[in-house]
Amino acid sequence: MITLQDIEDARARIRRDVYLSPCARSETLSRMLGCELYLKLENLQMTGSFKERGAANRLALMAPEQRAAGIVAASAGNHAQGLAFVAKRYGVAATIVMPVGTPLIKVSSTRAHGPKVVLHGESYDEAAAEARRLADSRGLILVHPFDDEAIIAGQGTVGLELLEQVPELDVVIAPIGGGGLIGGVGLAIKSLRPAAAVYGVEAALVPSMQRALDQGAPVLLEAARTLADGIAVREAGQHTLPLVQRYVDRIVSVEEEDIAQAVLLLLEREKTVAEGAGAVALAGALYGELPLEGKRVVLIVSGGNIDVNVLSRIIDRGLVKSGRSMRVRVRIADVPGALARLLTVIAKHQANVLQVQHDRLAARTELGVTAVELVLETRGLEHMVELEQAIGASGAVVER
Repeated sequence: MITLQDIEDARARIRRDVYLSPCARSETLSRMLGCELYLKLENLQMTGSFKERGAANRLALMAPEQRAAGIVAASAGNHAQGLAFVAKRYGVAATIVMPVGTPLIKVSSTRAHGPKVVLHGESYDEAAAEARRLADSRGLILVHPFDDEAIIAGQGTVGLELLEQVPELDVVIAPIGGGGLIGGVGLAIKSLRPAAAVYGVEAALVPSMQRALDQGAPVLLEAARTLADGIAVREAGQHTLPLVQRYVDRIVSVEEEDIAQAVLLLLEREKTVAEGAGAVALAGALYGELPLEGKRVVLIVSGGNIDVNVLSRIIDRGLVKSGRSMRVRVRIADVPGALARLLTVIAKHQANVLQVQHDRLAARTELGVTAVELVLETRGLEHMVELEQAIGASGAVVER
């Protein structure tokens, strides 16, 4: 198991290779959560995530003959970019294996750093199997994204920075995928400030670390698609699990709608772009029922590499959850002026029409009736209820 000294040595080793990311106080989120809340903005690293730290430490520790052999890694995106970026700096030839469904921005951003990118398999596990095959057949050095002590020590440097930026912190909340980040951060925090609490947040669809804690050993879960694709790890690491067992006080899981809302909140209120995995710490603070009131809390925004199409879908989900977007299907009489009267009711109640579809041939409607599907911009859940009631009172029928 790694030690605090390993993390301190890693920091000295990579100090010039990584950005000292800011840890900014959020007035808005502090008021919302009743605590003093800070955001550690690892999404501002050169490649958009904390992964550069572990990659830099791993390559710095390699012997010259290992660097000459070249490296290979499997990644859904952030480890790929961080490792490719650092490998270019060290002059090491890199091959990155990515699942076929990896967001385009992560594939193109990885390629921009110069490695050979291989798209293989439908999941991280299939990509990882291909990376191991390439390592064995070509004599490449396999660099694991989280289950590697040098990687963990590099990620743990985030914890050292937190203690300098917010010396009296009470709580640190971090995302959990394979456990490299929270394992290293937890070790650093608990070693230097034992009274501080370290909480982890997983996507509810892939709770691999909590399952490992429950079973006392890593458990392979079924694959699942989540907005937090960066932490969609099916099995906890052999090196990371003992660190989590020892240094993490509690793990909570968050639903997809919670993650979407956290991404939207960071974007709208904090002007910060976070990917799903980067926003789960905030989702955990908002919806995980953690004891934060009156405390000094740091959330790690671990990454910001999000595909614009995914961001659009996340925003849509978040707007629906917060009551700011509403899709409603209405049946009205198929007579002149009926649609105009419906839209007048909506206008009177100050909802903005984003989309309207008028269909008199819908299979579920009887003769003389037209189906109208509307997408409305609303002001909240109460406004949505008000609109439904007003539409019903006008003589139209709202379909449930």
